Amino acid sequence: MDSLQLDDFTDLIERPDGGVRRDAEARRERLAVSPGALGRLDELGEWLAAAQGAVPVRPVERPKLVLFAGDHGIAALGVSRRPEGGAADLVRAVLEGGSPAAVLARRLDVPVRVVDLALDCDPDTFPAEVTRHRVRRGSGRIDVEDALTAEEAEAAFRAGMAVADEEADSGTDLVVLGDVSVGGTTAAAVLVAALCGTDASVVTGRGGEAIDDLAWMRKCAAVRDALRRARPVLGDQLELLATVGGADLTAMTGFLLQCAVRKLPVILDGVVAAACALVGQRVAFRAPDWWLAGHDSGEPGQAKALDRMALEPLLAQGVRVGEGAGALLALPLVRSAAALAAELPERPEAENPRESAEAAEATESAEAAESA
Repeated sequence: MDSLQLDDFTDLIERPDGGVRRDAEARRERLAVSPGALGRLDELGEWLAAAQGAVPVRPVERPKLVLFAGDHGIAALGVSRRPEGGAADLVRAVLEGGSPAAVLARRLDVPVRVVDLALDCDPDTFPAEVTRHRVRRGSGRIDVEDALTAEEAEAAFRAGMAVADEEADSGTDLVVLGDVSVGGTTAAAVLVAALCGTDASVVTGRGGEAIDDLAWMRKCAAVRDALRRARPVLGDQLELLATVGGADLTAMTGFLLQCAVRKLPVILDGVVAAACALVGQRVAFRAPDWWLAGHDSGEPGQAKALDRMALEPLLAQGVRVGEGAGALLALPLVRSAAALAAELPERPEAENPRESAEAAEATESAEAAESA
């Protein structure tokens, strides 16, 4: 197998089609509804047109919720309300249809795919389609040891790329990306702090099920200690993910970058997805042009990462449950933007504001000449 070269993504990833976006903007100027009246929906429709390379924009007909799952050894320090190794229970709830994300996905008619990279359970616990990309059982405790070996990090990254290719090849036209993890927000906070050059307390939030002050202080200490291990490897993004990321976060990063290569747009969920996207931006600076920030979860690490990538959340509902639930809420907004951009009628030529103004000016000039 050829060695993984992250630098290749810089050449492989192109921006969404700028010419198509200009065509979409020109078409928007001709619509019967005045420009600006639809707010950010105009911008969304134009972005989607550029991502699809089509004017008018096509409807989003085959979205998919993709969730990367894993347990993190750092959870042993009591940084989460969930017990160490508890991600399997969360995955089970998703697969059985009882989690918030599963309910929303069912209501929105969005298929759900769960990819186990490092759940701390027996592989036979879940179907083969869930576990076939598993790299290891749990990720290392990042305050004192690496999350992954170099070989495991490359395997996880390639697994994420493979999932992106599978989705693109199957006809998925937009991905809603989330995570199912215990301890994942701690690893995400370390990545954001390391890449943004901030202290642990600036990026450490209270997680999906809010922790108390004592647990938050333990979490800050864990992020601080992991940061000391992260800073020496900031120049190598794959090594950074191996050191303080984990198998699920490493796979998500590979997935995001390969989606950008395949021109498959992605809606990001919470702080974990945002942290992986930030690593992806370091690898290929054009990659964030293919991603939308679905919502503002209230996690400080997410806000820091999105600000660094200049991504503005579509919604602000304070949804912290994870599993892609907040990003799923943004999907109807994206679909609505596509429908409005494609289906609103254009003004008749005579009603073009510029032409109407020119006609009025000509009439006034003729009347002035007659009066003279």
